[in-house]
Amino acid sequence: MSEALTTANTLFHGTNGLDPITAARHIATATDGADDGELFLEYRESEAISFEDGRIRSASFDTRRGFGLRAVLGEASYFAHAGEITDEALARAAATIKAAKAMELSVTAAGPTAAPASLYAGLNPLAEMPFSTRAALLQEIDAFARAADSRVIQVMASIMGEWQAIEIIRADGTRLADLRPLVRLNVSVVLEHAGRRESGSFGAGGRTSYAPLIAPAYWQSAVHEAIRQAAVNLESIPAPAGEMPVVLGAGWPGILLHEAIGHGLEGDFNRKQTSAFSGLMGSRIASKGVTVVDDGTIPNRRGSLTIDDEGTPTSRTTLIDDGVLVGFLQDRLNARLMNMRPTGNGRRESYAHSPMPRMTNTIMLAGDATKEDMIKSVKRGIYAANFGGGQVDITSGKFVFTASEAYLIEDGKITAPVKGATLIGNGPDALTHVEMIGNDMELDPGVGTCGKNGQGVPVGVGQPTMKMSGLTVGGTAA
Repeated sequence: MSEALTTANTLFHGTNGLDPITAARHIATATDGADDGELFLEYRESEAISFEDGRIRSASFDTRRGFGLRAVLGEASYFAHAGEITDEALARAAATIKAAKAMELSVTAAGPTAAPASLYAGLNPLAEMPFSTRAALLQEIDAFARAADSRVIQVMASIMGEWQAIEIIRADGTRLADLRPLVRLNVSVVLEHAGRRESGSFGAGGRTSYAPLIAPAYWQSAVHEAIRQAAVNLESIPAPAGEMPVVLGAGWPGILLHEAIGHGLEGDFNRKQTSAFSGLMGSRIASKGVTVVDDGTIPNRRGSLTIDDEGTPTSRTTLIDDGVLVGFLQDRLNARLMNMRPTGNGRRESYAHSPMPRMTNTIMLAGDATKEDMIKSVKRGIYAANFGGGQVDITSGKFVFTASEAYLIEDGKITAPVKGATLIGNGPDALTHVEMIGNDMELDPGVGTCGKNGQGVPVGVGQPTMKMSGLTVGGTAA
């Protein structure tokens, strides 16, 4: 028996949990005559400590335990959940679902049979070190940042971790389990010079222990990066406005891919014909050389999962191949209705939520151009090295992103840093304006959280440096 299933037995079954035989009977009651369904069991511990202005600003610790029971019939999902894991609560949930759903005879879809090898250690990072050690680390970060640059007037640092244990039980008695660690470190600083104040930040994390983040060389580099960004912003001038070439940096700027096209390639939006990409399977939607994948199998990455929240092993799904749309991200429900295979992208925020198609780590693959050649090719434009927030309209594909670090490109050279640059475009159109793709693909440092229908899940992005034309830059310069 795997470590995950052994842990699941301890957390969810036995004296303080469900009797497996009784649970199987209730699951069968709820899913009788349905196309699909499962029982999702969850135990989660999470903590967060933030430090600001020389003191602990907040500290929290939370535990969550409960189940979600689902039956799927046609396009409809019948879902009940409870914050207690008992035979009595499960019986009530099964009876509720049985009474609610139309009992039309159908054929239950075959489910996953076994979990693959885990992509991360099942350790609980919260048990690694005492609270006092983490608090002392944040205090040390504060002192180090103030000593590193005399212009630092404010330091904000936080460290967060969680450990999630899940078990999925299907109507046929198949049991799948996963143990998921997740950690994150954030550092933000404010610099002041000549009456002007600017901020910079850096964050990193993944499905690991705290050890990589608390190594002095690592957190010190995070502090230096936050200070560097703030120092650049102190020298920035107002961004120009208008349509111009834009060179996007490697790594976190891949969030543009996530928002501009990733959501539009999720199965539910395409099945319902509400995506700007609906009906375009097999069509060219990007320039030649553009290949985009969603890969949930990268070890220890923030967006990776050994199995998704329906029990399907995650995979490396090609979405765009050399500019042509070739795939969608699928959970079990939408894959069945679209006569496609599940891709391991059925995700939920917690036991209290029903799963739906979501991204994991969405990545554009590398090309053969160099960053230097891209910059040299631009007469006047913008180099967007890093992004802040962004948003997209799924139906139209229109997006807006704010650059947190950007520079002017003039006569083939990076010149002054600019502030207030926003990138405005249209997802289905933007990737057709990719002119050069770099050979320097990077993954983001591990900070992404994706929101959809009120649910948030951890995700990752990545891309090489990329040159695009036809983007509108919104700025403040005349």
